[in-house]
Amino acid sequence: RLVESGGGSVQSGGSLRLSCAASGYASRPYYMAWFRQAPGQEREGVASIDRSDTTHYGDSVKGRFTISLDAATNTLYLQRNSLRPEDTSIYHCAVRLTYTVRPNLSPDIYPHWGQGTQVTVSS
Repeated sequence: RLVESGGGSVQSGGSLRLSCAASGYASRPYYMAWFRQAPGQEREGVASIDRSDTTHYGDSVKGRFTISLDAATNTLYLQRNSLRPEDTSIYHCAVRLTYTVRPNLSPDIYPHWGQGTQVTVSS
């Protein structure tokens, strides 16, 4: 089970940290990731982290967002700085338990999803 929290409203240039509590997994998932989806748009890969702590970021968030994992509690975080109005979206965390050769930020590889948390950035 995946439960996101930390969404809300913030002004442009501000910061927010999202959390995703992952429960019910016997071991650390192979991949954990954040995606976002705005109304009328496709789901976009934001950031991922794998079991070796290798991270990947979408081009639009590189240098502004940081993904991290507290492996002791299986809690995934997304620190988001320098927020822009175009970052407004519903943010979802996702989990894949096994290795894949496919790109880490492809939503198709993730079978487990949280309900999402709304983030609104005003100008």
